[in-house]
Amino acid sequence: MISVKNVSLAYGKRVLFDEVNINFTKGNCYGVIGANGAGKSTFLKILSGEIEPNKGSVEITPGERLAILKQNQFQFDNDTVLNTVLMGHEKLWKIQHQKDAIYSNPDATEDDYMKAGELEAEFGEMGGYESESNAGSLLSSLGIGADMHYTLMGDMPSNMKVRVLLAQALFGNPDILLLDEPTNGLDIETIGWLENFLAEYENVVLVVSHDRHFLDAICTHVADVDRHKIKTFSGNYSFWYESSQLMARQLADKNKKTEDKRQALLDFIARFSANASKSKQATSRKKALDKLNVEEIEPSNRRYPGIIFQPLREVGNQILNVEGLKKEVDGKVLFDKLNFSINKGEKIAFLSQNPSAITYFFDIINEKATADSGKYEWGTTITKAYLPIENSEFFEEGLTLMEWLRQYVPPHITDVDEPFLRGFLGKMLFAGDEIMKKTNVLSGGEKVRCMVSRMMLQNPNVIVLDQPTNHLDLESIQAFNESCQNFPGIVLLTSHDHTFMETVANRIIELTPNGIIDRLMTFDEYLADERVKTLRTEMYK
Repeated sequence: MISVKNVSLAYGKRVLFDEVNINFTKGNCYGVIGANGAGKSTFLKILSGEIEPNKGSVEITPGERLAILKQNQFQFDNDTVLNTVLMGHEKLWKIQHQKDAIYSNPDATEDDYMKAGELEAEFGEMGGYESESNAGSLLSSLGIGADMHYTLMGDMPSNMKVRVLLAQALFGNPDILLLDEPTNGLDIETIGWLENFLAEYENVVLVVSHDRHFLDAICTHVADVDRHKIKTFSGNYSFWYESSQLMARQLADKNKKTEDKRQALLDFIARFSANASKSKQATSRKKALDKLNVEEIEPSNRRYPGIIFQPLREVGNQILNVEGLKKEVDGKVLFDKLNFSINKGEKIAFLSQNPSAITYFFDIINEKATADSGKYEWGTTITKAYLPIENSEFFEEGLTLMEWLRQYVPPHITDVDEPFLRGFLGKMLFAGDEIMKKTNVLSGGEKVRCMVSRMMLQNPNVIVLDQPTNHLDLESIQAFNESCQNFPGIVLLTSHDHTFMETVANRIIELTPNGIIDRLMTFDEYLADERVKTLRTEMYK
């Protein structure tokens, strides 16, 4: 168990935590959620001892080992991949070097060899003789084959380094596991493996993640960082979100009787508890929900942006026709033989083993890049709005938010005054004097929110989204997701966010160097389809 007692932390006038008291117990996985800047990552660093709070303490049950996913990719550049993982169990690593030093010392005494014998016994009890095999197995599960186990970390690409550091944190079955954005750099298959690993993990796990599907798959509890406090709630992220929204509606409904409200909440808990039995964290989550009292449910204090795309006109019969598109970069074919048309009512998720393929395709159909061959044609009724993965070119000038947004007002809007622009910025949570903020000092999340304001101004009937959840907090992701679900027009998107892809798309198109795989099905159906799996293997040869 890990206990937080009266922890407070402030940087000048900025208070992150004020008298936080909370316990994290064995057998539970806690999803740590909160708005950007609330202090989620900082809290994990307090737990690990990397940051000292101004007041209070963190206590760990004696004898228990804590591991944290390290963020410094360059820390182990002079070590091999395998040794980097083994270093995750500091005590085991130290014992191994102590006994090896004795054996390699030509002047070692009998007492030294006695000490080595004691170390050997301790090493064996800690599973030391299986440690290299276990570390190698972890690496292989995370997509790092045996041919890379003895490669220096400095020679590994950054996306592979992230996986090694994840293996390091998981190695040796730590009693307390702290993971900050562990799915970064992982593909769908590897995320699935990690979900299963953590769902079966019997110790304490705390996870910071913006991936709602991942949180839902692994969490028994949510630890909500809000207003300088942290509260825990039973259930996964979806339960926390939906129950808090339900409670907010209940409080707003002054005409509904108290008993009716209570029964509605009880019915909601019962439904969610039944669904929990089908999840990976079935047993512990269902037990937690079965014991949950209505009084424990609280409305969220979060502010959600108002993302509303309102098409000026409905799409016509011709939307987008693509014929024979091909793109090659640095001698490598990203995609070829792209042939498809888009129909009314379709929301399409694009996939590729090479994410650059989708970015180039989106740039091509938005006149930001050119194809090597082939053509595409938009229908005459189409009004597009594009959210590119890279947006720095839009923010090079130091304009105020008001000035910045004004330059993107389309010709069909003639009455453009300050309240009009404030309305669009306000929907994206820019209020008061924030609209006078300069665009060249915005954070990554603020830039994305500005780009979404720009998109809403266009009144599009087609929206194109390249990694729309990048830099956004869970509140903005949730609002964006629901907006795309409710949007009456066409959506073309790609995202690392599993829930976004699953809940929005009704058609999947995968771009490969040898053509496309095109299916009218949901994202989860596509991933589970055995025929698709076989075809994918063939298409990437």
